[in-house]
Amino acid sequence: MPCSVRVLAAFALAGFAWSAAAQEKPDEEYFQVYTDAPRIFLRPQRLRLLRKERERRSMRWQQFETFILGKVPMPEPAFAQALYYQISGDKAIGQLAARWAVGPGSDIRQLALVFDWCQDLFTAAESKAVAAKLQRAIEKPRRGERIPAVRDRTLAAFAVSGALPELASKQLESLVRQWWRTEMTPALKAGGAASNPVPRDDVYALHEILHVVRDNLQIDLRDPVPGFFKGLPIFHLLSYYPATFPAPEGEYRIPFSKGGAEPDLIRAAMSRTAELIMVAYDTNAPETQVLQGWLMHDNFLLRSTFGVPYEFLWANPYQPGLSYYHVPLLFHDDLFGRLFIRSSWEENARWLGYFEGEMQLFEDGKVTILNPALQSSPLLLTEAVVYTGDHAKKFEVLHQESEDVFIVHLKPNYAYELEMDDEEMREVYTDAGGILALTAPPKVKVGVRLREAHPVAVHYVAPPTPSLVPRRTR
Repeated sequence: MPCSVRVLAAFALAGFAWSAAAQEKPDEEYFQVYTDAPRIFLRPQRLRLLRKERERRSMRWQQFETFILGKVPMPEPAFAQALYYQISGDKAIGQLAARWAVGPGSDIRQLALVFDWCQDLFTAAESKAVAAKLQRAIEKPRRGERIPAVRDRTLAAFAVSGALPELASKQLESLVRQWWRTEMTPALKAGGAASNPVPRDDVYALHEILHVVRDNLQIDLRDPVPGFFKGLPIFHLLSYYPATFPAPEGEYRIPFSKGGAEPDLIRAAMSRTAELIMVAYDTNAPETQVLQGWLMHDNFLLRSTFGVPYEFLWANPYQPGLSYYHVPLLFHDDLFGRLFIRSSWEENARWLGYFEGEMQLFEDGKVTILNPALQSSPLLLTEAVVYTGDHAKKFEVLHQESEDVFIVHLKPNYAYELEMDDEEMREVYTDAGGILALTAPPKVKVGVRLREAHPVAVHYVAPPTPSLVPRRTR
């Protein structure tokens, strides 16, 4: 059985298991927090893992300890110091974080982490003062908030749940029932090329919310939209440019960016961190096991002052992974109208991305922005052939390797009449980004004729067997 088929079969089994688990929801939900501190991320199992890393003097612990004890300036010092205190018990380092929280500290996420992880280092008056800072953040007007701001308030609510239980409970109920189920879930189900409610750069912040809610309330926020979360790890893998970026502290994989902007190493570090936290959230799913195989290459460890605390907090070197070479080199997400194709997993691979109406081609170490309206010739990659809608009303397919054919830059959510040689005319549908996915026999010349028909209503249907190349039905 081919590797890709084996992985798809594993996905199918995982999809059924997830579906069954999602149906076993409790009749009632409670938003009172009964867990003891530390409540945020450092639950007993992860604490044991991180303390084991300290005992065995792992590479990640040593680089983290070197920065802390060497007093190297760090972008998020209180987060790093509080984490070091929880693992080492070094009160002198913990006091540095506590003094920051009582004094000039204003970053809500770091305040919440320090208050939760260093509670025993505060006097009663100091604890009251920091709790008041967090209370003001929770009660602040929240119109138009993005995911990182929602994350900050969520962590603040869990941090003060012992001191201000009613405030915390009210905030957490609003988070789950209003923000997530009433606002975010319908938006994720609706899709749309220009309206993704979870941009790639916000995936890490969202998973911090997922972790802390499940750890303390036993609620898995993924349940209403399993297809979105099952596709997310593979989307991450396929949406990197092939070539890695060498920096003084180590190598980075660079995620795609609108307009092909210059590499942003903080963004690249957060992209890796998002993958680490995805694996930590669900270690058993086949797609996160593939992601773990991608992550466990030492030359990509985060070694910067920004990345070291995140690398230590979320990486699990004991977790087995699957080789990402099993993953098909094509990701088509018709819910959000995105298409990513690689020619191989090597650094010199060709890569094509189509998203939000923009087409990019990466080859010979650089990104080229292509104008779909002017792209008259098809783009031939090992996995697929890609045509543009402006030049694809009538054409011939003759591809040597694959039967996958994509036509991009058509009208989004639109029905087209398709006629292929030796076949009856049928109606086909573009996705939210104006992408039409077809199949044609390889190494055979096939004539294709395409004609606009009418717009279509789109209704999300979660796939019963999520695959590495998600294809949702209307």
